[in-house]
Amino acid sequence: MSVAVLFGGPTPEHDISILTGLLALRELSQRDADVRGIYWSKTSSFYLVPTTVEAASFADGLPKSAEEVTLRLGADGGFYSPGGRLGKDRRLDVSVVVLATHGGPGEDGSLQAALDLAGLAYTGPTVAGAALGMDKWAFASVVAQAGLPALPRVLLTPETTALPFDGPYILKPRYGGSSIGIDVVADLATAKARLTTNTHLALGCVVEPFRRDLTDVQVAVRTYPTVQLSAIEKPIRRSDQAEILDYRDKYVGGEGMVSAPRELPATLPPGQAEAVRDAAHALVGLVNVRGVARIDFLANETELYVNEINTIPGSLSKHLFVEPVVPFAQLLKDLVAEARERPAHRYSAAGADGLVLRSAGAIASKLA
Repeated sequence: MSVAVLFGGPTPEHDISILTGLLALRELSQRDADVRGIYWSKTSSFYLVPTTVEAASFADGLPKSAEEVTLRLGADGGFYSPGGRLGKDRRLDVSVVVLATHGGPGEDGSLQAALDLAGLAYTGPTVAGAALGMDKWAFASVVAQAGLPALPRVLLTPETTALPFDGPYILKPRYGGSSIGIDVVADLATAKARLTTNTHLALGCVVEPFRRDLTDVQVAVRTYPTVQLSAIEKPIRRSDQAEILDYRDKYVGGEGMVSAPRELPATLPPGQAEAVRDAAHALVGLVNVRGVARIDFLANETELYVNEINTIPGSLSKHLFVEPVVPFAQLLKDLVAEARERPAHRYSAAGADGLVLRSAGAIASKLA
């Protein structure tokens, strides 16, 4: 059975997902002829695409050779090619779906739930792990409850009258990633005004103190065959005046996170690397990490704070595994093996034995 690489989706990170997906698709196809590319369009349709397709083919829509497929749920679930006017729809022979879907429904548990219901094995986070990783408020609550170091973070709504810390403030979409939609503001009035002018904050907004003295520190983790951390990196902002590590710093350069400027391995103050690794190991169990994830911290010379987790990181964080070196081909091979050997979820109706139904009586009697 073949492996499919799924990428794209109705998300602001659509383009970056394409880059990650094409990297994985090309690497797998060089070693295994039985690999398929499945593109998830901005309008939520799925298409088979050639393994040799280039990023530019998606700039204005669909590649010319794209073939629409559908995803079906249930006992015979999976991806299907249409059979035409007289033919029968054909189920694609796919055993594992490699997810290269960043943000939106590809990383918040929606796609994962659909694949579980379709009976398809997939790489990356479970439904619960994806949902928790995407929800900045829930993730911060778990981090705080576990006693890990984190900046204070609260929900911001139109009814908020005060914040428990002084400005300036950084606003983040409650459900989102990759620095898209993030704002830095001076006061509460401006922060509340952003709730109606920043479309990325429409589904929820978290706010925390903005600390210009803190910089980004990141480490990746993979969970198969055993839990392993990457080297620690310190991404470099495009200028000293930049307030945050933004979308352009991370992704604009042709290969997603691979081409972004960085210090790798990062030079950190004494004891900080150990603190990063200890916190990362703790988070693996706390937030149900599966596959490859990237954990982001904020730090200065004396302080370190857990910031967020990316459960399907750009380029699958292949560039971070340099100490020891894990070739991209091996990283993908292990992701596929984990998906096959450790399914994300298997639904069961155990316990639904009909006893309650047999003793329920007439439904009409319960409406009285």
